[in-house]
Amino acid sequence: MPETALYRPVKRYLEALGFTVKGEVCGCDLVGLRGDEPPIVVIGELKLTFSLELVLQAVDRATACDEVWLAVSAAGCRRVRDPRVRQLCRFLGFGLLGVSSAGAIEVLAEPSPWRPRQDRRRRARLVCEHGSRIGDPALGGSTRRPIMTAYRQQALACAASLSGGPRHTCELRTEIPNAPTILLRNVYGWFTRVQRGLYELTPEGAVALAQWREPVATYAELKVGSKMLAVEESPVV
Repeated sequence: MPETALYRPVKRYLEALGFTVKGEVCGCDLVGLRGDEPPIVVIGELKLTFSLELVLQAVDRATACDEVWLAVSAAGCRRVRDPRVRQLCRFLGFGLLGVSSAGAIEVLAEPSPWRPRQDRRRRARLVCEHGSRIGDPALGGSTRRPIMTAYRQQALACAASLSGGPRHTCELRTEIPNAPTILLRNVYGWFTRVQRGLYELTPEGAVALAQWREPVATYAELKVGSKMLAVEESPVV
């Protein structure tokens, strides 16, 4: 299906909304006008697939019109069904149309300004994780390796404290306030309970300390004078 096959269905849709539509006007795939002076101006861009280039085209067109509509082949573009695509168009204020192989139009997003509802829980989690980390232990853009989260930092601190032998949680709590919870959960398998309130390091914990030797040393240096925040019920591990 060529891009020109999308034109007539989109033209009919906009004409039903009261626009007079013409194709290929000043570099735009279609332009629609409605009303008297000054008219409402709509620009449409037609593509078989949804892409960054299509979004950039729409951003460029936005300063010359009142509304921008993006039309994509619904048959050949799986991405058009991605909820994030609809959110992106709504966030930018662009309309998004899906055009079937039979020429049917589906309105996926309306061209109106929109701001997503703030996720307070997610925001609070970001703030908590940011504030709980000692220093800046993870390089942005890292992939294919564990992230040094605040939880992992504190778990490693517990492991380092147990490297000399078993210790009671009441002793560790003075150094790491969240130690009892971290030892009890044992997310990474680094600890084992000898008896109630007494823990020792497992072989896996010793391996982790060797693997993260530099971060552990850096953490110990930066922790001096810093305030350690409580680990969430669902920590970022």
